[in-house]
Amino acid sequence: MRKSSLPEDAVGMRIDKWLWAARFFKTRSIAKNAIEGGKVHIDGERVKVSREVRIGMEITVQQGIDKKTVVVKELSDVRGPAPVAQTLYEETEVSIARRELIASQRKLHNLARPDHRPSKKDRRDISKFRDENSQLFDQHWSYNDD
Repeated sequence: MRKSSLPEDAVGMRIDKWLWAARFFKTRSIAKNAIEGGKVHIDGERVKVSREVRIGMEITVQQGIDKKTVVVKELSDVRGPAPVAQTLYEETEVSIARRELIASQRKLHNLARPDHRPSKKDRRDISKFRDENSQLFDQHWSYNDD
């Protein structure tokens, strides 16, 4: 990997450049669009593209349905190979646990599909069951990510 052009005593660098170097985004313009779209937060606050990132800051990055919270360990303005880029940050334990939980829930959600549509008799039985147990189905259930 090429040496970083950052001076030895550098304390910060632009967030879009760091996200690109840490391989969260393929290009700096994609990183810029994600930051402007509110997909990147530093210490819980929405940021601008020119915001400086420093060692020890906690960055939350949302990519699609995945949301990662990482702590900055090193600064680099050079995009290197993935193993080197992974040394720039450390994902928090809470973030890892949350992503694993959501991934397992997605897998379970996809498994619960019947092989075929219910027949007319099956639909009548389902309707009868719901009518008899209406107190169970009247409650509103929702998923909370907090």
